[in-house]
Amino acid sequence: MSRPTLVAGNWKMHGSLAANLSLLTALRAGVTPALKPQVAVCVPTPYLAQVQSVLAGSPIAWGAQDVSEHAQGAYTGEISAGMLQDFGCRYTLVGHSERRAYHHETDAQVAAKAEAALKIGLTPILCVGETLEEREADATTQVVTRQLDAIIARLGAAGLSKSVIAYEPVWAIGTGKTATPQQAQAVHAMIRACIAQVDGTVADRLQILYGGSMKPANAKELMGQPDIDGGLIGGAALVATDFLAICNNA
Repeated sequence: MSRPTLVAGNWKMHGSLAANLSLLTALRAGVTPALKPQVAVCVPTPYLAQVQSVLAGSPIAWGAQDVSEHAQGAYTGEISAGMLQDFGCRYTLVGHSERRAYHHETDAQVAAKAEAALKIGLTPILCVGETLEEREADATTQVVTRQLDAIIARLGAAGLSKSVIAYEPVWAIGTGKTATPQQAQAVHAMIRACIAQVDGTVADRLQILYGGSMKPANAKELMGQPDIDGGLIGGAALVATDFLAICNNA
């Protein structure tokens, strides 16, 4: 079936008030209602107020890069889903590979964060993917399925139907390496098949993004694959011309 395409930028820990204004102004001018894909930017939390102010009324949605599994309490430094909602967020990344690696987030924590986001009405972009070592050990299916199983157990089909999945091969993030369209498609198809075992209709409708060094040069071929429904864009999301080129290639 035909699914809407989503191009979401992940700014990671980049930005300043001046640089953000320049980038957002260019994106707002370039993303028109006639543009085919849905477009979003996931930005550092301190800049959510600025992004809300600049993008309000535009076709571009915005979101955060992480969310707490807790609604409130003595969790210094954490940001709740309700706080993100106050700034007009539609999305939040959950379980990005950098959070899993540097902050030791477990599959269970990722699932709990996704549930917290859904409870407040946010759409979690649930990140799954394998490291280079795991791929070379032919463990891609095992690793990604394990990550998905924790999410499925916590959210069920109803929660998945309100979520987005992002497949991010860790070995292709910020390295300049990219999975070939065929490699990416194979994992996307596996993800969809895994979810189809729970609910075929949800699987058919679920947006699954590719997140591994997508650039203007490879975006069209990657997003042309039958099970790739858009991209989670890292470095190219910080360059307005590149990000807009990817959007136009969707």
